[in-house]
Amino acid sequence: MPYRNLYLLFGITAISLACYAKADSAYRSRYGQMSETFIEVMKQIDRHYVEPVDERQLFEAGLQGMIAQLGDPYSAYEPPREALEFRQQLDQQFGGIGIEVDTRAKPLTVAIPMIGTPAYEAGILPGDRILAIDGESTENMDFAAAKDRMRGEAGKPLRLTVLHVGQETPVELTMVRAVINLPSVLGDRRDALGKWQFTLEDHPTIGYLRVTSFGEQTIGELQTALQSLAQQPIEALVIDLRHNFGGMLRAAVATCDLFVKEGVIVSTRGRDKQRNLDVFHATGKAPYTRWPVAVLVDHMTASAAEIVAACLQDRGRAVVVGERTWGKGTVQNVIPLERGNSALKLTVATYWRPSEKNIHRTRDAKEGDTWGVLPDAGLAVKLSEDEVRRFVESRRQRDGRIQGPGVGGQGDRAPPGAAGQADTSSSSLFDPCLAKAVEYLTGQVAKLVSTPAT
Repeated sequence: MPYRNLYLLFGITAISLACYAKADSAYRSRYGQMSETFIEVMKQIDRHYVEPVDERQLFEAGLQGMIAQLGDPYSAYEPPREALEFRQQLDQQFGGIGIEVDTRAKPLTVAIPMIGTPAYEAGILPGDRILAIDGESTENMDFAAAKDRMRGEAGKPLRLTVLHVGQETPVELTMVRAVINLPSVLGDRRDALGKWQFTLEDHPTIGYLRVTSFGEQTIGELQTALQSLAQQPIEALVIDLRHNFGGMLRAAVATCDLFVKEGVIVSTRGRDKQRNLDVFHATGKAPYTRWPVAVLVDHMTASAAEIVAACLQDRGRAVVVGERTWGKGTVQNVIPLERGNSALKLTVATYWRPSEKNIHRTRDAKEGDTWGVLPDAGLAVKLSEDEVRRFVESRRQRDGRIQGPGVGGQGDRAPPGAAGQADTSSSSLFDPCLAKAVEYLTGQVAKLVSTPAT
């Protein structure tokens, strides 16, 4: 390397280090006094408070209070144990009983039990209210404390007092914690070996992919399922994103890239809402462009799932069927703290659709504002509370299990055709949203067949 270039490199490095030191010094100057005050308060409490205190709890409470001041439910300090669980969830493996909780509801309310988990097998349903955990009331318990009590070492029992939707008398359910390791791409039903079938039983030329989350393994699972469908006489496809709380941005982008040939998939914007931080484009590969597609969504479809629904809708690659989605369109950076043992989840940007419309629902957003993903015209399906319960119970049977609150919550998994057990693999599924999608897709297929090739 010429000396001139070497001197230039050294000069740039020196300037960069000087700028970093200056910026770091500015932050220290701005926050130094506040940091000293924070430490002084902890010291005074530790030395003089009338009861003994846990320094770690004080420290974490201080961080949590600071972040709570942002008024953002998606920014959070993750202490060591929760930081580990967060990483496990993205890896699609974690410990606990397998439920998602509606963080906005009081009392503690189940959003969805994950299929095949202890909670699912015990008979917990979406909308169920958890009144007590191991005998301790959840009335004044915050979400973080409740989650901490429900998660734990595999093999350890957990006792929940639950009020089922539509019931007046609570029931007590006992389950054993397990390592939750679930696929994120499910089908319509299981075969005799428990393998998911990715076509609709009553409409075998329509593929059906139920995506429960977007994790590390999701895109591989989708590719495997789609390759299987491509070898069959498939004419249309349903992608079910109902009760999908989201997950990893790159998994959502890769999913869209399977179906969208060109153009923007999603973009992100920071404090300057008019300027894109990142823009993700289709790579042009898109191996699955010939099938008409319907995407099923509901009010629990969020984040990465909304990115997929919005992209396929905006690009004219799919229609959206169901009800308006959650409206969680924010980007969280996961910033390691304490040498990676804990983490800060901090909202740094918002997601924007290819149509340049906002996905995120702000705190003061109204129904008439632009947020989330709306169904296409004529394809809105809103279920009543009774219909939701009926759908969940019929879906449970469809998944090959016989159980429910009426048998004490102690469900048995019934492989199709098992001796002494009813064969539930072909039990009728009550699903108005899916029925509406099938009606639309069969109409589209009929149009394609009747249209002469040019």
